[in-house]
Amino acid sequence: FILSKGHAGASLYATLAYCGFFDKKLLLKHYQNGSKMSGHVSHKLPGVELSTGSLGHGLGVGCGFAYAAKLRGQSQRVYVLLSDGELNEGSNWEALQFASHHKLNNLTVIVDYNKIQSLDTTKNTLNLEPLLDKFKSHNFLTYEIDGHSLIDLIKCFQDLSDSFESPKIVLCHTVKGKGVSFMENSILWHYRSPQGQEFNDAITELEK
Repeated sequence: FILSKGHAGASLYATLAYCGFFDKKLLLKHYQNGSKMSGHVSHKLPGVELSTGSLGHGLGVGCGFAYAAKLRGQSQRVYVLLSDGELNEGSNWEALQFASHHKLNNLTVIVDYNKIQSLDTTKNTLNLEPLLDKFKSHNFLTYEIDGHSLIDLIKCFQDLSDSFESPKIVLCHTVKGKGVSFMENSILWHYRSPQGQEFNDAITELEK
């Protein structure tokens, strides 16, 4: 699994800690001065293959892992999670062509499609639509689901099979800031962190 959208590193750090790669207590040092848990994923931590967050590189590396596995006759699968804004990077489209050409059926690409990137909507920045058709034109087996539905996610990944000769793409429609009313679909919160009463209000909403 490669978290190409490395700015979501907190979720990966938590997963690795709960899988036993390092002490959960280290999570309290996330994004603190001197911490190895930087805002973007760092390879300095056990379980992390490469630093990500320099967007546009994770899929290329994932294709390399998948291609190497096929050459060696190995059965593992490779999953790469991309952001939608990251698809502005041409290197991703080169990687998609590579995956299609080599029929990397052991590769699954997951796209977090919340339609907002750093400073504006994806539509205003560099329109991606018709996104699903673009993936299909690269001969990917495509799935389109509600990215907030655990039931849909589990069903989708259970349906994925290496019997197909094509690589796969799972387009997950999501809402940025989901679960906190004053954060949902707001560009403001791409960089900002809740402080004081904002933080308390956010936790209250999430706990409900």
